[in-house]
Amino acid sequence: MKKTALVTGATSGIGKATAKILADKGFRIIITGRRKARLQSICQALPDCYAMQFDIRDRHQVDAAFKALPLDWQQIDVLINNAGLAAGLEPLHENLIDDWEQMIDTNIKGLLYVTKIVAPQMINRQAGHIINVSSIAGKEAYAKGAVYCATKHAVEALTKAMRIDFNPYNIKVGSVSPGAVETEFSIVRLKDPEANKKVYAGYTPLKPEDIADAVAYMATRPPHVNIADILILPTAQANATVFNKKN
Repeated sequence: MKKTALVTGATSGIGKATAKILADKGFRIIITGRRKARLQSICQALPDCYAMQFDIRDRHQVDAAFKALPLDWQQIDVLINNAGLAAGLEPLHENLIDDWEQMIDTNIKGLLYVTKIVAPQMINRQAGHIINVSSIAGKEAYAKGAVYCATKHAVEALTKAMRIDFNPYNIKVGSVSPGAVETEFSIVRLKDPEANKKVYAGYTPLKPEDIADAVAYMATRPPHVNIADILILPTAQANATVFNKKN
């Protein structure tokens, strides 16, 4: 019987690439996101896929979407909590509070909403796997990124605590932490469609497929193996802020 993987935030970037690679490896795929047309297009390109449209920041939308899941899609074997974003790049005292709310509601509360719904059926079956997509920002803080770093530090803490809470139920919990990946991340953060040309100039960043490959590796280990934590950087990146850029 095929396993089912649910990938949040799958309309672009790492989520989209993860859905594809897991489908290629024989998983049934549930994808979630806000953008209906993109969800439908991605799902139609996968062999065994179900799309759930909701805003992960809205607990009532999340609850309603899961309640509407058809019976044959309700057993979720692997949950990839991928949905996340950064908004703004200013010192803390200059941040927009709306940006804070967006990051906290998406990166922390959205992850919790989905996990709270999915985990009980894993507990009942005494089996399951949860993979949280964190960030190098969850391991280091940097200037002009205080709240984003705080949300990803929260993801790191939640991952460790979930691994303890779910350990009695044979549920694996791990995280993958990307460095610089060329997705829509910087475009969303800087609110600039040309942001990638500036942010990734002078070096080769990671691709979404690089992170998806790591997630797939974690999800396909033998039952007795749990990959707890992976940090992935492009070769040009030494830490959160040091890059070898060729101008």
